[in-house]
Amino acid sequence: MPEKACRIELDGTVARLRIAGGEQLSRRDLLGQLRKQFEQLAVKEGVRGVLVCGQGAQFCQVAADASLTPSDAARLSAFGQEALFALEGLGKPVVAALSGEVTGLGLELALACSFIVADHSSRFGFPEISQGRLPAFGGTQRLARLVGRSVAKQLLFSGELIDAEEALRVRLVNRLYGAAELEQAAMALLQRVCTRSPLALRVGGEVVDAGYDIDLKTACLLERDAFALCFASRDQKEGMGSFLEKREPQFTGE
Repeated sequence: MPEKACRIELDGTVARLRIAGGEQLSRRDLLGQLRKQFEQLAVKEGVRGVLVCGQGAQFCQVAADASLTPSDAARLSAFGQEALFALEGLGKPVVAALSGEVTGLGLELALACSFIVADHSSRFGFPEISQGRLPAFGGTQRLARLVGRSVAKQLLFSGELIDAEEALRVRLVNRLYGAAELEQAAMALLQRVCTRSPLALRVGGEVVDAGYDIDLKTACLLERDAFALCFASRDQKEGMGSFLEKREPQFTGE
C-alpha cells in the first residue's frame, strides 16, 4: 500500500487539502490519492472552498521516475491530466498557498487551482528539461495561458527557477506574504471569497475558463447566459435584498 500523502482538514466552510507526498511515493500513487480527495471535496456538504498547502517544507514530493516506455509515459500523462481536470472542475474556489521550491508536479497542481499565493522565499519552475522531458499533466498549457507564451517558453526551456518577486511580476502568483502569516492570510482571503454566492462563484469560474481561449463574441454569449442563470437563483434575490436592506447576505447556493 502506498503511504498516505495528503489529508483533508475541515475549518468551517473551508477545507484544507494538505499535500506532503513522500520519498517512496510514485507520481501515479500521489495523483491517484489526490483524485480521490478531489472527488470527495466536490460533493462534501458544507465545503465552499479549498485551501491547498504543503506539510512543512514538503509539497507534492514524489520518488524519481524509473525509466518509462513511451506507452507507459502516455498513460501516466493521461492519468495525471484527468486528476488535475478533476481539481480544476471542482466547482468551488481553490487557493494554493505555497512556500519553498514549487516545481514539477507541485507547480502543475498549483496551476490547476483558482489562483496561487506564496511566501517571499518561494521559488517556482519546471526543471524537467534538464532530464530531457517536459511537464506531463497540463503544465505547459496552463502555464502559457497564465503568464503568456514567451514567459512560459523561457521557464520551460531554461529549467531555471524564478523567485517569488519575479513570479508575482509575471502574474504566476497573485499575492505574497511573510512565511509566518502565509497560511493564515490565505485562509482569511479564501474565507472572504466563500461568503459570496456559491452558484455565482461556480458559474463565474466556468465562464472565465471556458471563454479564455475562444473568440470574444462567443465568450460574451457564455457570460450572457451565466448572468441570466444568476437571476433564476435564490442567491441573487438574497443578494439584492440584503443590499437594499443594508445587511450581510446569507447565500445558500440555491
